[in-house]
Amino acid sequence: MAHIVLLGDSIFDNAPYVPAGTEVSACLQSLPGRPHRVSLLARDGSVLADMAAQAARLRALPAPADWLVVSCGGNDVLGLVGAMHAQAGTVLEAAELLAAWQASFRHAYRGMLDLLLAQDIPLAVATIYDAVPGLSPGLRTALAPFNDVILREAVLRRLPVLDLRVLCADAADYASSSPIEPSARGGRKIAAAIGELVHEQPRAAAHARVYGAAPA
Repeated sequence: MAHIVLLGDSIFDNAPYVPAGTEVSACLQSLPGRPHRVSLLARDGSVLADMAAQAARLRALPAPADWLVVSCGGNDVLGLVGAMHAQAGTVLEAAELLAAWQASFRHAYRGMLDLLLAQDIPLAVATIYDAVPGLSPGLRTALAPFNDVILREAVLRRLPVLDLRVLCADAADYASSSPIEPSARGGRKIAAAIGELVHEQPRAAAHARVYGAAPA
């Protein structure tokens, strides 16, 4: 039985938005044929700068972790949405703004990965999903540079990736009470993909692998 620690934000800490027992951590604990011990250190609203405090709590866990799975960065991008609505003179000027935000995100994301890798526990990361109901095509496209950072940094470090863009591609995957959170259905998909990753991915991975087609 693997001990999986979930780190990051409300992608994993989604209990307030779904019926009891259908949150990601509960779904992961009850996967058919693959029971897991799960510790939830993720906290709703967390940003990359909060990961140091979450990592510090690893030392207080009652048992050593076999895997760390982190979904973080979405709230950092959410904080830029207001600025993304500002006027730009040209398409290139807008792209330059995105490039500057991407560079800042890359710096913070690299720091987060270095911090978690220093724990010497197998690590998997998640992309930022982009099929949130009501999300405009422009904002969906603007997420791409940030997901590019996550994927590139994971490949450089040979880390497995949960591609939430593929896993949560339907409106039903998002909570009706808060459309930026996973629904019970989305949570089941995420938990199944984590279970698949832990079951199939060697703990000392020789290369990165993307997981994104687990059944609901």
